Amino acid sequence: MSGLLLVTGGSGFIGSAVVSEALATGWRVRVLDSLRADVHGHGQELLAGVEFIRADVRDPDALRDALSGADAVCHQAAKVGLGVGIRDAPDYVSSNSLGTAVLLAAMADAGIGRLVLASSMVVYGEGLYLDGDRVLQAPARTRADLEAGLFEPMSPRTGEPLTSVPIGEDAPCDPRNVYAATKLEQELLARTWAQGGGRVAMLRYHNVYGPGMPQGTPYAGVASLFRSALERGEGPRVFEDGRQRRDFIHVRDVARANIAALDWTLAADATAARAFNVATGEPRTIGEFADALARAFGAPEPERTGEFRMGDVRHIVASADRIRAELGWRAEVSFEEGVREFAHAPLRPAVVR
Repeated sequence: MSGLLLVTGGSGFIGSAVVSEALATGWRVRVLDSLRADVHGHGQELLAGVEFIRADVRDPDALRDALSGADAVCHQAAKVGLGVGIRDAPDYVSSNSLGTAVLLAAMADAGIGRLVLASSMVVYGEGLYLDGDRVLQAPARTRADLEAGLFEPMSPRTGEPLTSVPIGEDAPCDPRNVYAATKLEQELLARTWAQGGGRVAMLRYHNVYGPGMPQGTPYAGVASLFRSALERGEGPRVFEDGRQRRDFIHVRDVARANIAALDWTLAADATAARAFNVATGEPRTIGEFADALARAFGAPEPERTGEFRMGDVRHIVASADRIRAELGWRAEVSFEEGVREFAHAPLRPAVVR
């Protein structure tokens, strides 16, 4: 069953891919997007046949119009990125936490009970690690260790490097920057909303990449930075030693996951609120991604710089078992295929800062 779908942030990198997939699977689509300059630069073209409302998700009056007649909501609108310091907190909290609260209140007023929420792997903090026969989440790495080139989290028991293992959705959350804190708050608000009879699938996106990423911005992640460097004729600069493990997931697969989650919210046996990792289950290192991208682009080998950013985690490796079992979804775009396409795919113009 389809119907009318409201996609907040539907003009963004991931949001526009969700809109395309929704249209292809029979949904009628309405987009609400503020077209913020720090996200969209000089604006974004919209797909034909999509109703568009230019407004902020924090505007209750605009939401009332946007939700009129809607059957479900995909909430993609958010300010993304690391959140460098506490001075960033007001904008992140207002855009993400308050924006979600206003949306949920409007959905309750409109009687709409189906929601897919764009969450993120950042809610976990560090991934899970094996210390002997014990599984744990490692503490944040210290500046002294990073400056000494000791990038791996160490065992508090032996002083030896820990071994990363896949993290599942039931692991404790441990957000370690401003952005991560607001993504977790979005989830908590959605869980509270679902207690009133709604159903929400909270999709914890891992490292999303693909056509349409914004150029040259840390807000879009390492893939955008690497590709933007290649466009400038420079080799990608890989921080630390490049052995950080991530799960790189193509944006088309993320869009498919949103549609599978919408179907799940309609299932009679769906629980009120459920988190799902959106990931391939096949981790790669950041260095591997940079190397593959440079080869596909025809550029020199990337440089491992040894630089670091406080707040970055070392490894975050996802288990994709739940989403495969409960949503019937699995990634279809292979790492090799996705990187080859991304090497020459069009990007969005650099955003205004």
